[in-house]
Amino acid sequence: MYLMYVDESGDSGYSNSPVRYFILSGLVIHELRWNNFIDDLINFRRNLRVSKGLKLREEIHASGFVNSRVLLQIKRNDRVDILKKCINWCAAQNDCSIINVVIDKTKLSNTADVFEKAWTLLIQRFENTINKRNFPGPANPDDKGLIIPDNTEVKKLTRLLRKMRRINYIPHSRSLYTGGSRNITLSYVIEDPFFKDSANSFIHQIVDVIAYCVRQLYEPNAYMKKKGGNRFFYLLNPVLCKHASTKHPYGIVEI
Repeated sequence: MYLMYVDESGDSGYSNSPVRYFILSGLVIHELRWNNFIDDLINFRRNLRVSKGLKLREEIHASGFVNSRVLLQIKRNDRVDILKKCINWCAAQNDCSIINVVIDKTKLSNTADVFEKAWTLLIQRFENTINKRNFPGPANPDDKGLIIPDNTEVKKLTRLLRKMRRINYIPHSRSLYTGGSRNITLSYVIEDPFFKDSANSFIHQIVDVIAYCVRQLYEPNAYMKKKGGNRFFYLLNPVLCKHASTKHPYGIVEI
């Protein structure tokens, strides 16, 4: 079983939205590697407690870290360094894989559902990568996948996932067909999403940092750019799921 922990950056709205992009990041880990993964993550957080004064019960929330709205007892440059350490820690985990989806809202009509579009793309990539056995770690012939999002639009995402088990149109390859699509319903992603509060999930806090660093590629804020944070994402290269998009050198699925 592959577990995909998902968090977002930006927002999916149009009116009064201060951001152009909506981003989803999914960290995938096999159940047989989960215990080692979480043990390493707990040790990492303990090291941050010693080196940076970040308590285990304190949530890592990337946007708040940079914008100085939380944990003011830790210097701002140290908070940014914590984000970089999170990225470096994740990049060193050989058994995990990261899928990223970026939606440029200016390229969609203002009637398009950004949230549904982004999640559809992410779920399809998760499904396809399991199907083709392109995730690292154990490769059991009957492996399935389970989605564990941060608390988000619970009812809407649950409805979408259920719908994709009945209706999931995939456009034909342009190299083989002139148009049209096929209805390829989900076979590998099982159950409804299991939602968690990121405040109680070390893994979701890591994914929050990842999604934030993806956004810094597209919409860097001044302080992150000054500190080189707009390039933190590239440190994740060893664990990026480049099978998700062959059109992007780092596997980002872009719309």
